[in-house]
Amino acid sequence: MYATKLMLAAFPNVHLVAVFIVATTVVYRAKALFPLYIYILLEGIFTGFGIWWISYLYIWAILWGAVMLLPKDLYKKTKWAIVIYSAVASAHGFLFGTLWAPSQALLFGLNFKSTLAWIAAGLPYDIIHGISNLALGFLIVPVILVLNRLEGKPNK
Repeated sequence: MYATKLMLAAFPNVHLVAVFIVATTVVYRAKALFPLYIYILLEGIFTGFGIWWISYLYIWAILWGAVMLLPKDLYKKTKWAIVIYSAVASAHGFLFGTLWAPSQALLFGLNFKSTLAWIAAGLPYDIIHGISNLALGFLIVPVILVLNRLEGKPNK
C-alpha cells in the first residue's frame, strides 16, 4: 500500500490504497486490519505524526468496515462484484474530506459552518480521489484472485 502510494505521489489523491484495503478485507476479513494499520504507521513514520495522522486512524477503517458489510464471497457470486467493490472504494474517495471533517472540527474547534467550508475547500481533491478509486477499482478482483492463490484458497 505504502509503496504504491509513493510511486503515484506525483498525482494527488491517485493511489492504490483503497484497492489493497478492499482486496485484503475480502480475503483476510478482520486480519486485514494488520496491513491497514501497518500502512498507517508507515505514513506516520515517513511523513510525520502530524495532526492529520489522527484522522488516518479511523478514516481507512471506515472503508474496511464498509467492505466487511458485503458478502465475503461476493466476487464468486456475481459478475457485478468488480462494480460493487469499485463503487465502495469510489464512495470512500468522494467522501474522504467529509469523513475527515469531524476530526478537524474537534481538533481545531470548528463550528458547523466552518466545517462545511473546510469540506467544500477539499471537494476538488475528493472528486479526483473518487474518480481515481473508481477507475483503479478494476484491479480489486484480480488482486483478490492473486491473494487467494497465494493463500492456496479456491477462487471459484
